[in-house]
Amino acid sequence: MKQGNLVKDKSFAFAIRAVKLYKILCDERKEYVLSKQMMRSATAIGALVRESEHAQSKADFINKLSIALKEANETEYWLMLLNQTDYITDNEFDSIITNCKELLRLLISIIKTTKENG
Repeated sequence: MKQGNLVKDKSFAFAIRAVKLYKILCDERKEYVLSKQMMRSATAIGALVRESEHAQSKADFINKLSIALKEANETEYWLMLLNQTDYITDNEFDSIITNCKELLRLLISIIKTTKENG
């Protein structure tokens, strides 16, 4: 499943970016609460995508990816909040939010296609 590998790779790369951003926010900008929430939801996306690879059924697969979609949506919220409260610059925000929105689109597409083919 080519698309599955794409979302797996992109969600893992996104998790790495989120962890690196978290480290910057904690070490350099002394922000601990919002950044931890962002990192938690951002890293959960890839973990759920990985879980979906071994889903017990199509319904389980859709459920795991739907939760990943919720985590991606939550991550978008935390990134917007970090930007609007000046913890991350507009350039930093624009760079990472693009990846977040791409994951949202991919997850929506996979879920929709899986439901249609079910």
